[in-house]
Amino acid sequence: MTTSTSGRGLDDATVTALADELAEATRSRGTVERLSARHPAMTVDDSYAVQRIWRSRREADGRRVVGRKIGLTSKVMQVATGITEPDYGVIFDDQVFESGSTLDFDRYANVRVEVELAFVLGAPLGAGATEADVLAATEWVVPALEVLDSHIQLEGRTIVDTISDNAALGAMVVGGTRVRPADVDLRWVGAMLSRNGEIEDSGVSGAVLGHPARGVAWLAGKVGAHGDRLEAGEIVLAGSFTKPMWVERGDEIACDYRDLGVITCRFD
Repeated sequence: MTTSTSGRGLDDATVTALADELAEATRSRGTVERLSARHPAMTVDDSYAVQRIWRSRREADGRRVVGRKIGLTSKVMQVATGITEPDYGVIFDDQVFESGSTLDFDRYANVRVEVELAFVLGAPLGAGATEADVLAATEWVVPALEVLDSHIQLEGRTIVDTISDNAALGAMVVGGTRVRPADVDLRWVGAMLSRNGEIEDSGVSGAVLGHPARGVAWLAGKVGAHGDRLEAGEIVLAGSFTKPMWVERGDEIACDYRDLGVITCRFD
């Protein structure tokens, strides 16, 4: 069955119940059965409604939104997941770590790592933003690793599952090198991802929609359609240009971005 991309297929009570189920899975570090399997009429609009309620539950627990993430923007990620359109979620203050950090492996239901660039905004962006607008509004670009953590069973997920699950964001690890957008060709930032000293994957940032700033422009348009905007000071994960790499307890992760430095982290 094909999932509808617009309109609502579920009533408000069902959407709220699903959001609360995911909020509990987040707290317990567990996973739930695919929403798309239980609710075939569920739409993309439904799933963003679930995400918004889930977000409000975390904010009520004292967490603060510090940015956004974009997912499924490259072919390698779309092939890896079987999902062919981008999605987005929010980044909370307790999900941001500096390079060199040790992350609690048991904090996550499952752990995978992706290679990305992050845009730190110096000005807001809303509906109608272009790639040029994004570059003008960006104060810094920094290398980053995204830690994926799904609270919905992985096999057979659809776009409504990933959106409802806050685009599977577990955490992000931020590098210490900051560059102005005009000082580097953002299409040609390369990276080599290693686990325990062995290179596992590599990629180049242009794999994200041809230019990672295009993903940020796409996101500005999407949140603008919901009456929201990207705010100055927010950090935006622009999408992965490597496939997800599974991580086990005790793994040492390093990603070499050459001129943008090396990011490291460990999972214990």
